[in-house]
Amino acid sequence: VQLVESGGGLVQPGGSLRLSCTFSEDARTGYVKSWYRQAPGKERELVASIRNPYINYADSVKGRFSISEDNSGNMVYLEMNSLKSEDTAVYYCKFKKSAFPYDAFWGQGTQVTVSS
Repeated sequence: VQLVESGGGLVQPGGSLRLSCTFSEDARTGYVKSWYRQAPGKERELVASIRNPYINYADSVKGRFSISEDNSGNMVYLEMNSLKSEDTAVYYCKFKKSAFPYDAFWGQGTQVTVSS
């Protein structure tokens, strides 16, 4: 089982980035798909999650970030707009089964740096 993120990089404040996450298994149903982030010296925090039709966002990103998935269910995206320096972090994708045994899979992370 593999989970691979891509799309991170360096962007100026106010800019945009789109992160992608690809899962190697069939995940059309039965999974909660999430993006987390971890800034230096801070705990990992939930950014956004999706299990259609339910979508949740952290208060700090509401109105700026958008999570979505493709029709195959194997890819999830995080569109990030109006980026701020405080969005700088390593971003991780997580797929978690929504039923027992609730297996969870994490990607390796992708660095997002917001700086002028």
